Amino acid sequence: MAITERRLTPEEFLKLPEEKPYLELIDGKVVQKPLGQEQHGALQMELGGRINSYARPRRLAWAFSELRGRFGADVLLPDVSIYSWERVPRDPGGRLTNVYQGPPDIAIEIVSPDQSARAMIRKCRRYLDHGTRIALVVDPGPESVVRLTPDGDVTTLRGSDRIDLDAVVLGFELTVQELFDTLRVD
Repeated sequence: MAITERRLTPEEFLKLPEEKPYLELIDGKVVQKPLGQEQHGALQMELGGRINSYARPRRLAWAFSELRGRFGADVLLPDVSIYSWERVPRDPGGRLTNVYQGPPDIAIEIVSPDQSARAMIRKCRRYLDHGTRIALVVDPGPESVVRLTPDGDVTTLRGSDRIDLDAVVLGFELTVQELFDTLRVD
């Protein structure tokens, strides 16, 4: 859903006040991100938490949620953005800063009920076109994860398939089934 018919530059867009649900700039149009529901939020927290629990103590990477970034002329907010340790912005004392470091090394989108996996795959290709090394589309409906890389590889993972993030988070272990099992509340 486009918010305005007038096309904006990234600079004009970034001057707009923040709104929730969040706004993104895609092809010059302001678009509101769908409001995540329970499964979306649970998967977002689970992925970010598991990656941080593994990667931060090892100084491999740091995961963030809903972090706005520029991708060419687009301004997007991946559901989860993961930066390799050396790219995490920090001040001279080692404290995290609010300085944008460019596209994340890994961008993750989680399909909401009113979105299509195909649209999320197109969005992930934008990330890859601007320097992201791995993009994932997590789809709760069919319990699948689509993994995309800049070389054009697109792989659909299911069940016991491992979600391979080794290019950024070496040794991280999580299967698709383990991820979706976290949605069980019994």
